[in-house]
Amino acid sequence: MLYLAQVHRNEFLEQRQLRLLARQEAENMWVIIPEEAFILLGKGNILNEKLLVLVELSPTGDIERIEEATNWVLHLVQTYLLTGISPEYLRQETERAEQWRQNLTLQNQDLARRSLELEARREQIQALEESLKREKSSNSDEEV
Repeated sequence: MLYLAQVHRNEFLEQRQLRLLARQEAENMWVIIPEEAFILLGKGNILNEKLLVLVELSPTGDIERIEEATNWVLHLVQTYLLTGISPEYLRQETERAEQWRQNLTLQNQDLARRSLELEARREQIQALEESLKREKSSNSDEEV
């Protein structure tokens, strides 16, 4: 699993550790880790303190891969922030999409209602036609 982490110095053990900040849930969905969670890096690690990194952890919690997050952060800035995509914009778009969905649902219900009304009218017309045919045939039988 992929995490965003920050390098810290563990004073007690005199070595670097990673503080896990966020966890990737899906391709474009991350969850903030509210509690403090740390992973020791080992004495030989020379990452600078406060550096943001992306770290991939195995299911057992072992570090499989670690890389600086600079390019990842720049990609986020280019993808979302240069075009004006903000949390407020996303909220508004979500609301707009929900309104659109509700309008489509109402239109669909209206079309279904109209379709039922048309079917009922068609059946009424057919019943009237049958009635007229019966009347016409009974009138022509009486004339003969």
